[in-house]
Order: sequence, then C-alpha cells, then structure tokens
Amino acid sequence: MPRRKAADRTGPVKTRSRSGCRECRASRVRCDTKKPVCTRCWEKGLPCSTNLVLKWESEFVSRGMAFGRAGVWSKTRDANSAALQSPSDDMRNWVSVPTIRPWGFINSGVATFDHPEQVDIVLNELHALVPVAGHNASNWSAGAFAAVLNPSLGPSLSLFPELSHLGNGELFDYYLQQVCPRTTASSTVSSPFASIILPFSSSASPTLFKAIQALGACHRSRADPSYGALGLRLKSETLRDLRRRLSNEGSLNCAGDPEVLVIMMMLCLYEIVDKCDQHWTIHLKGAKDLIRLRRQQTAALPESSNAPDPATAFAEHFFAFQDVMGRTACAKEVLFGSDYWKADDKNIDLWMGCSPELVNILSTITDMSRARRQLDSNEARSTFSMRAASLENQLEHLVQEIGDGDDEILASAAEAKRLAAVLYLHCGLHGACPTTPLVVDYVRQILRLVSDLLDREALPSMTWPVFVAAVELDPSRDELWSDPLAEPVSGRATVLRALAAMSESTIANIARTRAVITQVWQARDQDLVKGAMQGEFNDWEKYVVPVSDAMSLA
Repeated sequence: MPRRKAADRTGPVKTRSRSGCRECRASRVRCDTKKPVCTRCWEKGLPCSTNLVLKWESEFVSRGMAFGRAGVWSKTRDANSAALQSPSDDMRNWVSVPTIRPWGFINSGVATFDHPEQVDIVLNELHALVPVAGHNASNWSAGAFAAVLNPSLGPSLSLFPELSHLGNGELFDYYLQQVCPRTTASSTVSSPFASIILPFSSSASPTLFKAIQALGACHRSRADPSYGALGLRLKSETLRDLRRRLSNEGSLNCAGDPEVLVIMMMLCLYEIVDKCDQHWTIHLKGAKDLIRLRRQQTAALPESSNAPDPATAFAEHFFAFQDVMGRTACAKEVLFGSDYWKADDKNIDLWMGCSPELVNILSTITDMSRARRQLDSNEARSTFSMRAASLENQLEHLVQEIGDGDDEILASAAEAKRLAAVLYLHCGLHGACPTTPLVVDYVRQILRLVSDLLDREALPSMTWPVFVAAVELDPSRDELWSDPLAEPVSGRATVLRALAAMSESTIANIARTRAVITQVWQARDQDLVKGAMQGEFNDWEKYVVPVSDAMSLA
C-alpha cells in the first residue's frame, strides 16, 4: 500500500517525545510524559525515570565548540560562529616547555596500580636517571659512573701475604680502599671498619677474610657485574663455615668469641649492599641471640671483666644502630634496647653521624608510635601526650657536640638528623602530614642543608634525613624556595640529586631507598587525584610503613 501523503492524513499527527521516560524509550513506544509517572508506567507498575543531562553554554564556548544546534543549519556563517569554530591567535595561551632534567622518573606503571604495596627495585632503576652530582649529565654514561664508583685498583701488594693461598687478595685491598671510607660520616677520621676490624682480622681465621672479600666483591659488582658471582660464592663459603662452627662448638661457646659476631656483621652488610631485603635482618636477629648469651655469661664475672673488646663493642654498636634506624621506617618491634650507648651522650659518634642521645630518642619515638593506637583511656592518652611533649622539648634543645676538631660537614649532617627526628616525632606521634605547616617548614630546612652539602660535594651519612624529608614532601607544593637569578628549587629533584650523590659516597643500598621513596610519591600523587580521606592510620603509617619493611637507613 502506498504511503499516505501529509494532506490525506486525518487526526492529530503523533510526534516522538524527546522527553519520554527511560522505560518507554527502551520499549520503543510513545510516552505521554506525565509527571511524576507517565500513564504507561502507572498502568504496568513500572518505575518511571528520565535521563536528565544538563549542558552549559559557557562550557562549550570555552572549548571552542558550538552549543546545541546553533549555527549547524545556518546557510551563512556569521562572525560569532566562525569565532567558535576557529579561535584566533589572540585567544590561544601557549604553555612554555619546562626544562627537562636528567634526574626525572616515570611516575606510573601497571605495577603501581596493581600492587601498590610492593616495591620493584629493578623497575625503578630502569625508570630513574640519576647522574652523580657535580658531573655534566649530558656527558655522563654508565662507563663514566663505573670509573668513579670503582676506579681500577691494578695489581698491588696484599696487606696479608700469608693468606695469598686463599686467592682474590685484591678484594681485601678493595675493602680497605673503597668500602671502609664509605662507612664513616667524617672524611677526617678513619672508619672503625678499618681502625678496629683491620687489626682484629690480623689474627682471625680464614672465614673472616672470606666474609670481608665477599663484601668487597658485592660492592664492586655495582660497577662490574662480573664480581657478582664471585661475591655470591664467597658468601656461600662463609655461611657454610659459620654454620659448621655453630654446630660443632655450640651457641654458648660461639657467643664468647668476638670473631663470630664480626663475621655476622660482614654478612649483614653484604645483604644490605646486595638487595637490602629480609636476609640482612636474619643476621640481625642471630646477632641479638648471641649478644644476649654473651651478656648472660659475663654478668656473673667481676665488673672489670665485663667490658667487651673493641671488636665486640663495635659489632654490638653496629647491630643496635641498624635496628633503631630501620625500625623508624617500618615500625617493627624492638630487637636491641637502649643499653648499647649512653642515653645522655651528646658527643657526635663519627660512624653514626649523630649523638647517641639522638639515637636513643628515635628508639623511644618508634616504641611510642607502635603503642599509640592501643591507648584505651583518657589517662593513658594524657600520659602519652606528656611523654611526646617531653621528647619534643628534648629534641628542640639538643646540642650535639663534635668533640676534638671542627668538622663543619659532620655538624651539618648531625643537625639534619636532629631536624628529621623532630619531623618524625610530629608525623609518628601527632599525626602530622605533608600539608601541615610545621612539616612543610622542617622539610624545607632539611633539604636546604642537603642542598648546601650537595653544592660542597659532600654528603656523608645522610640516608635517613633525606628519606624522612622525601616521604613527607607535599606533592602539591614541590617548589621549596627560589634563589636570586636562578630557577625555583624542586623538592623531588633535590632528593633525587642527593640519592645519586649518596650512591657514590656511601655503601647504603640507595636503589632500595629510592624505590621506596618513589613508591610513596606515587601513592601520594594517586590520592591527590582521587581525594582519598585519612583513615584510622596516621600519614606515616598509611604511606611509609607498608612499603618500608627491612630497610636499612643507618
């Protein structure tokens, strides 16, 4: 049948409603658009709903688009529609291209979103370009970095020719020339790893020499991967000898032998330099058990016989300091107490880079932060607040003394650690976050000291203060300050420059430290976009603790 013409039709013309409900449009039937329920939905008992989309003309104009059908069906284009279609040069705002620095990093990846609690050190190394401070980045290469980190030693006379039958004597020389200088906070004094361990090793067994050689090979493998397999073999032989000795002699006898503790210290350092994962904490826990047994044995002796020999005292000092500094990040239970140094000693320890009093305060802050969420009464919370205020006052008035000589760089490093301790106290005990004005001020002070030390090409023992300042950087306020006639100083760029310098000047595992810092930055950036709210955990517990297990920040 032919279609009727419009003139032949009778009755009202049924037009399609543009404001019909969702149910009628889905069924392809005409809706009478009655409110609040149309007739069809009322008769069939259906929910009657409409999709309402608001469109604002100002938004379309700002994007240079036509609003609705305006100008679409016009046969002539007026000036207004032409302006909407093609903005003039006067309306364009050209964004200047920022200066691209070589220490930037890619702040995203699939693993970042799938496993935010896992730290991928290898992936972070691929995404991080961090030239050593003081060198031209454009001319920097992997080979140049290897030359600075690991200069060729060449053939040399071994310090212990009687052990030449063990082989790899150059690794012991490498330990003395390259590893030991990187283990002290002051360049004016000898490291205890040389001044104490070297004389002690002159009468030690070959097992200790293997442990020292393994550490040297592991550190040298950073620039020359061919030493990695050698270091692993030497470590395996050392572990085999140590297990046999513990099995044959027993823990009680081994606890009184300082060589066992020194060997475990070298193995602990090996694991820190290698991957800085859970393996180094195994040696930490084993050393704690041996030290406890030794102290139980010496408790019954006369007081004059209780003083340990220098090697034992330094090994105990080493393990206790590693425990305190590592716990600040992961908030784990204490292994070593505060009885390994004087709690009121204000003299800066040349190996720790700060005073024992400051280390004791840090241990107390970590213990209090662990107990903070278990406070179940007003009296307990009041006592907690008073103790926190007392620690804050102690830190504010702490004066760390250098002792003999005047080492300005060491004094700056100790002051940076004191400032970081105040920052850590407020974040761990008072729930401060990067947007807190006090936190912003302390982060700026710490990174100002770090920047000054970078300019002087000296950055000793600064892993912990750089880490604390980095994880509490405000992602929305990265600019720290503006120097006259210079570009604004970026907080994240300063941190990455410092980490690059420390990768050359210390034996700390900077790759792991940088990976954790980057992970915290990524989490903060994501929450800044999502507008995440603070839960039951404070800022430090939410962002730092989950990704900082088994970190070495000493």
